[in-house]
Amino acid sequence: MAAVTGAYFFSAGFTPSPAVRSCLSPSSGKLNLNSSSVYNPIQQYAVTSEEPISPSTSSTTTTKTTGSFLDNLRLKVKQLDEEEAVENIKNPFRLELEEAASLVKYRKSLKDYFEESKCFNRSEGGGCGGPPRWFSPLECSSRLEDSPLLLYLPGIDGVGLGLVRQQCSLGKMFDIWCLHIPVKDRTSFTGLVKLVEGTVRTESNHSTRPIYLVGESLGACLALAVAARNPDIDLSLILANPGTSFKKSQLEPLIPVLEIIPDQLQLGLPYMLSLMTGDPLKEAMANVIKGFPLQQIFGALSQDVTAMSSYLSVLSDILPRETLLWKLQLLKSASAYANSRLHAVKAQTLVLCSGKDQLLPSQAEGQRLYDTLPNCENRSFQDSGHFLFLENEIDIVTIIKGTSFYRRGANHDYISDYLLPSPPEFRKIYESNRLIVQATSPVLLSTLEDGKIVRGLAGIPSEGPVLYVGYHMLLGFELTPMVTQFLIERNILMRGIAHPSMFRRLKEGMLPSLSEFDTFRAMGAVPVSGKLFYQLLSSKSHVLLYPGGVREACHRKGEEYKLFWPEQSEFIRMAARFGTKIVPFGVVGEDDLFEVVFDYDDQMKVPFLRDYITKIAEQSKSVRTEANGEVSNQDMHLPGVLPKFPGRFYYYFGKPIETEGRKKELRDKEKAHELYMQVKSEVENCLAFLKEKRESDPYRNLLTRLAYQATHGFPSEIPTFEL
Repeated sequence: MAAVTGAYFFSAGFTPSPAVRSCLSPSSGKLNLNSSSVYNPIQQYAVTSEEPISPSTSSTTTTKTTGSFLDNLRLKVKQLDEEEAVENIKNPFRLELEEAASLVKYRKSLKDYFEESKCFNRSEGGGCGGPPRWFSPLECSSRLEDSPLLLYLPGIDGVGLGLVRQQCSLGKMFDIWCLHIPVKDRTSFTGLVKLVEGTVRTESNHSTRPIYLVGESLGACLALAVAARNPDIDLSLILANPGTSFKKSQLEPLIPVLEIIPDQLQLGLPYMLSLMTGDPLKEAMANVIKGFPLQQIFGALSQDVTAMSSYLSVLSDILPRETLLWKLQLLKSASAYANSRLHAVKAQTLVLCSGKDQLLPSQAEGQRLYDTLPNCENRSFQDSGHFLFLENEIDIVTIIKGTSFYRRGANHDYISDYLLPSPPEFRKIYESNRLIVQATSPVLLSTLEDGKIVRGLAGIPSEGPVLYVGYHMLLGFELTPMVTQFLIERNILMRGIAHPSMFRRLKEGMLPSLSEFDTFRAMGAVPVSGKLFYQLLSSKSHVLLYPGGVREACHRKGEEYKLFWPEQSEFIRMAARFGTKIVPFGVVGEDDLFEVVFDYDDQMKVPFLRDYITKIAEQSKSVRTEANGEVSNQDMHLPGVLPKFPGRFYYYFGKPIETEGRKKELRDKEKAHELYMQVKSEVENCLAFLKEKRESDPYRNLLTRLAYQATHGFPSEIPTFEL
């Protein structure tokens, strides 16, 4: 169990959950520190002092508990043999990545949602009485400095535990407060708006940090209403399946039905429960595909089915007929209120839409809000249901990182606001791209200080700034194996300089959705910018640069391994300013995967394809408009290719070129250009070396690699040519 601090404060007589630590009284704006209402049944939960504290400035002390993730890591290291332990200690990320799969069991589940909901509804009156109030989950006590405030606004359940599966990871990035609406509370929608608005204004008055409003269904309407009434406050909205589509849903006809049925008949609850718990059989089949043991899968399935019957009683306590009727009427008024004020919403907004939402037409509503709101982005989850945040496959932190939606100031900063992917996040990214890694069995070579070429990345400098300059393979297929291997083997994140179309669009059109590039942003890519390049080098980052850009990645027939670099030395003087080590590299193997048969020149001869390419160019900001020659042609298009029987990818990183102490020397344009041409020549030498050496690789063909793995085990490293 994670380290926890504090307690949950309510009015006298309320027995709170041990999983939360503090509450803000909406009437006074201060903590209600009535010590008689503190619930602390276990010694490992520390209780805050009885001094009145402002929630935004309060500090807590942590009480460590056994079984933490770090303790498990240390135990794992002790169990490893000495050589492996030393290697893992040198690169903790490797060990954490191996532990990421088992980390899933530490993440809270739907069962935790229902178990903790019981705590909100027990004792005399339980959570059924009192006004709405804020609480902060215990596991959210350890966060980044200057973390923005996140206010969670619940859906029709009102409990405030909708983020229970997300709290641990979100709590590292945000100061989280959750709104709890007691079962018997009958505060009107405008009353709830004023409550949230009061908190938002209070926090905004004494802090410059942005405030995030995260709401689902009813809570999304609440967030939109507050944003519309407060356009001058720095707000960011994250809306899951917004209830603004209520008039088009099947919920409205349910209101008159609930008005006439007896209290004893809870007709809608089994259906509501099925929407929350999903399809256990579907999850079981997904685990079969992932390769989990059948005994473990069917054991978990049996437990899920048994647990569902007990969940029904908890749900009936949370949403008795009278309360469910009230919440639906509340949602109806909330939808009308929010829709009438959408024109006033100026806040940055991220709408999350489920493709299988059986309560609301969320996909269509997401598109409507995207078209209506001026600063809005959409993300769609085709296989998800209404209760998005409670689903196992949904990770809000990953979504926030991938959409560049996290900021601690007025605007998102690609450097200071960037957060590394956690081992579980990286593992998920890696698994989704495993096919290309397995199909290409990449060989990575690097050069030691003495000039010796070795397999692996031992020759890569550990300390930044380091600038990797190389050849951009067709459609950038080399990126995934290279970037992931750097992180796994050396715990180095290569931050790529990418085309601006991956981050923003001048207008909508035919380019792939921005969501297609979420993984690139999560892995640290930044748009082309001299300012960002400067900031990356000044922060001692490892930066990945392709001078050939789109022209190289979308090359023509017969142009494999040809460099298309600008005539001017774009990066040398900036690199020298910070004493950057420049690592030239080459990569070959694209011609073992595809053959270009219908290139840019062919497409420009076809009128409708020429118009298509022109329209794509109008969608995004152009780069290198001042350049001359071939490199200035950065029109994006998709070359027509024929797939080949998969060969192998080969990477060769040359000896690092030092610029330390050459700052004054390289201010001279001629000297800078000489070094620029040296780097280009080294990249060409790397390509020539790999093209020659791969001819002697007995495992260049996929079939020979599969045969080797069949006899030596699939995790085994496949040999290559002699060095």
